[in-house]
Amino acid sequence: MLVDTHTHIYLNEFDSNVQEIITTATLNGVATMYMPAIDSTTYAQLLQVEALYPVQCKAMAGLHPCSVQANYKHELAYVAAQLASRKYIAIGEIGLDYHWDTSFAKQQIIAFETQMQWALDYNIPISIHTRNAMQATIELVKPFARKGLQGIFHCFSGSIESAQEIIKMGFYLGIGGVVTYKNAGVAEVIAQLGLSHVVLETDAPYLSPVPYRGKVNQPSYLTHIAHKLAAVTHTSYEQVAAITTSNAIAVLGA
Repeated sequence: MLVDTHTHIYLNEFDSNVQEIITTATLNGVATMYMPAIDSTTYAQLLQVEALYPVQCKAMAGLHPCSVQANYKHELAYVAAQLASRKYIAIGEIGLDYHWDTSFAKQQIIAFETQMQWALDYNIPISIHTRNAMQATIELVKPFARKGLQGIFHCFSGSIESAQEIIKMGFYLGIGGVVTYKNAGVAEVIAQLGLSHVVLETDAPYLSPVPYRGKVNQPSYLTHIAHKLAAVTHTSYEQVAAITTSNAIAVLGA
């Protein structure tokens, strides 16, 4: 059994074939798919997919850092209302993204810290997005981790030093298609660290693994990521599945 800890199968890319995507994932051993939110415009689709496939699909609530704009307070209020209205499996995806635009960097920090506190309040984990801001993200997480916050650094692609800091906080590394890319460096980091704090993800429809790189990603492609991890850690596919699924359950629950 495999667990996709981060997938956006509710987005428009899957409108016409989401049932087929989920069926194919299930046939390939992907039992559970965790779906992070982006912003208020995506919840209708997100919750519809979860309602149609409640056994396989679990929704998160959160405000993506790239959606932190001038109206971020309104967006945060929307997340707060969602969290108060029903149970969510986690808060995500949240964090810092300084890749495209830093105009709202201060607001990203406010949004990130606010949502981490909500995760503590609701006793649920978080799914972290960080791009061009790894160390800043780690430093913001540390005081919350000391209070018991847990979660996943989604799409981890940092250094071994960053990975060690993340693991020391009790967080997990979300490993997806990037591990199959030449010269990405992720495979080398995991080869040194092992699988004790690794969970699998696709980030579908983005970041498809080799041999599907450049095409629309989907949860069934998790098998390629698991095979790659088995190769770099000198373990079996079955061991990768068992360890990463156990990790996913430990951090995200059933």
